[in-house]
Amino acid sequence: MSFSKGNGTEELLEWYRDNARDLPWRRPGVTGWQILMSEVMLQQTPVSRVAPIWEQWVARWPVPSAMAGSSQGEVLRAWGKLGYPRRALRLHECARVLAADFDDVVPSDVDALLTLPGVGAYTARAVACFCYGARVPVVDTNVRRVVARAVHGLVDAGNPSTTRDLADVEALLPTDTARAATMSAALMELGAVICTARSADCARCPLPDCAWVDAGKPPSTAAPKKVQKFAGTDRQVRGKLLDVLRAGSGAVEKARLDIVWPQDPAQRDRALDSLLVDGLIEQTDDGLFALAGEGAQPSPPRNSSTATR
Repeated sequence: MSFSKGNGTEELLEWYRDNARDLPWRRPGVTGWQILMSEVMLQQTPVSRVAPIWEQWVARWPVPSAMAGSSQGEVLRAWGKLGYPRRALRLHECARVLAADFDDVVPSDVDALLTLPGVGAYTARAVACFCYGARVPVVDTNVRRVVARAVHGLVDAGNPSTTRDLADVEALLPTDTARAATMSAALMELGAVICTARSADCARCPLPDCAWVDAGKPPSTAAPKKVQKFAGTDRQVRGKLLDVLRAGSGAVEKARLDIVWPQDPAQRDRALDSLLVDGLIEQTDDGLFALAGEGAQPSPPRNSSTATR
């Protein structure tokens, strides 16, 4: 047998009630804006790295208008080492739209959420479900893996298919709206802590039936995925360049940036150019570099002799 709406639902919901991690964005009183921030931060970034930064952001920017009143540079600086910093700019843009057009409140409707800058199909459904309790399928990598194994008997989910993936999860949701919202969270939790990509802990799985286990846990037939390296990549260089600008409060000379990656000037300049193209940094009229929105701020003296003139 395989996992289905009528087979395993109660067991999974009970397991989630008893074992769900105490994540800060799951606690009572968390708003749609705060859940939206968490969902954006959690894209491609582990929970352990997101949680402390998210709590800082909630304290500093509890409502969209608070963030909208800050500069892009301030938001980028607060983003720290979460990676993929364009997400921070999208949140800043989203905050401005929410403050101006939505009375500082994140909408509950998926279609309205999709009109917000940087909000895609997954994030819109996640906010609607986890904040407002909507009965909508929420599909991430963890959920796709659980469905692939427990329903289809496959160790890997294969390439994403929005239509198929949403239909698969929709078929598992209870009719009752509140239970359906909990089910969406439970599926995600199961994939995150039990039915993981590297090691499925089947002995602790609450599901009474799993098509993959029943089939003898057949291995994947797909070619092994290449491990994405970080050292030496343009991403690493971009991060080092941003670190220099985040550490200061104004524009800096290019020489300050050059010293962080002297071994490959061409790569360094390519990374710097990509940061400009992405709108993460800006260049002043006199050739200095600063975080987005901070190019017009006064820069510190270039050297002591200049400062005393």
